[in-house]
Amino acid sequence: MALISRIDRQIEDESPLAAVVAARDADTMDMVRQAIHEKRIRLAYQPVVLGSDPSRTAFYEGLVRVIDPTGRVIPAKDFIHAVEADELGRQIDCLALDAGLTTLARFPHVRVSVNMSARSVGYPRWMRILRKGLAADNTIGERLILEITETSAMMVPELVVAFMDDLQTFGVSFALDDFGAGQTAFRYFRDFFFDVVKIDGQFIRNIHRDPDNQALTRALMSIAKHFEMLTVAESVESVEDAEWLQAAGIDCMQGYLFGAPTVRPKWKEITK
Repeated sequence: MALISRIDRQIEDESPLAAVVAARDADTMDMVRQAIHEKRIRLAYQPVVLGSDPSRTAFYEGLVRVIDPTGRVIPAKDFIHAVEADELGRQIDCLALDAGLTTLARFPHVRVSVNMSARSVGYPRWMRILRKGLAADNTIGERLILEITETSAMMVPELVVAFMDDLQTFGVSFALDDFGAGQTAFRYFRDFFFDVVKIDGQFIRNIHRDPDNQALTRALMSIAKHFEMLTVAESVESVEDAEWLQAAGIDCMQGYLFGAPTVRPKWKEITK
């Protein structure tokens, strides 16, 4: 049986599908590597609006984008899976953080969130960029939000907690991204210092007609409220969903209903 199992694994490893997936990931990494070399990494900014008044923006999330040689904007979901555990993932984190800090320095009326990985906490270059950016202007820390997913935070919770404790002395805020999607260890949750929780979009889409997601979202909001965290509903795409969330008491909303991510936000054009 052991021999048969090894043969089965070998056939699986050498299957056409496995080869296609491996080739695709290799092509993706080459594409990202070239984009980094040619400085074609950008942040696309999406507004996060107030639940009480969606005409007002609380902050903008800076989402990583690759600009391909033809000028096409490629979202992170099309490449991040192939590079997030690689050195390229750390390089992208560095470029994203640098872009976000540069935006904060240039536009003092803007507040920006930037995604990060727990792996970056121990990455010297990323830390140097962060320290240098915070030192440039004493208001930058107060306008910077660092977003980290549940999955990433739970990789090394003690390290993340210590890092957050240190950075919050500079006024930096932290957001727990995709709340509810990962394997949250609630024994650690109370030790974190998150200021914001972003409820994963899988619970938000069509929430106005889904009793199960309504119950789950209310539970997640209740947990956030208990720990005095601001709540953000992700992937809000319809008026009906927005109205339900407002009635439920959500603090902020984010999604295509309020604006698509763009590498050319209006506030950049206005201040030119």
